[in-house]
Amino acid sequence: MEAFSDGVFAVIITIMVLEMKAPNGASLAALQPVLPDFLTYILSFVFVGIYWNNHHHLMQAAQHVSGGILWANLHLLFWLSLTPFVTAWMGQSDFAPWPAALYGMVMLLSGTAYFILTRSLIAHHGRDSTLAASIGNDRKGKMSLAVYAVAIPLAFVHPWIASACYVGVAVMWLIPDPRIEKALHS
Repeated sequence: MEAFSDGVFAVIITIMVLEMKAPNGASLAALQPVLPDFLTYILSFVFVGIYWNNHHHLMQAAQHVSGGILWANLHLLFWLSLTPFVTAWMGQSDFAPWPAALYGMVMLLSGTAYFILTRSLIAHHGRDSTLAASIGNDRKGKMSLAVYAVAIPLAFVHPWIASACYVGVAVMWLIPDPRIEKALHS
């Protein structure tokens, strides 16, 4: 499951970078029209990297998986696989309301799918497992989902406010979650 997921993460990042177009012209001013694409790519690259990093730690703590866990993992990968589409649309539309809202929706559904995956793994391994202890009540995960849920309607008020919310969630997760690593080493 981990090797397959790693391959999907790699394909997602590859598709995102292939969606970016080179600027027309050789001056620094030629970069101006592609700046929204580049900024959205950076944000999405960070998000996919965060999911990959946390997924990797999650799989290190998992000792075995079930069919339900495999489906929960595919559920996560499905939502993450939409990241290149919403990344391209948000960047190419200069952060217009609908693309910014849909970007948030994909992030919300990816976060929800990750939450379901962690809960499936905890249910499978038991409430007294190292995995359950390391995840705890997952305040940061729940807070991320709340921020996404608030940011989606904010995209229609001002897309940059929603985008700032997305950046805030990314910053919150930028440092890898040490809970699983600490639990595995103790």
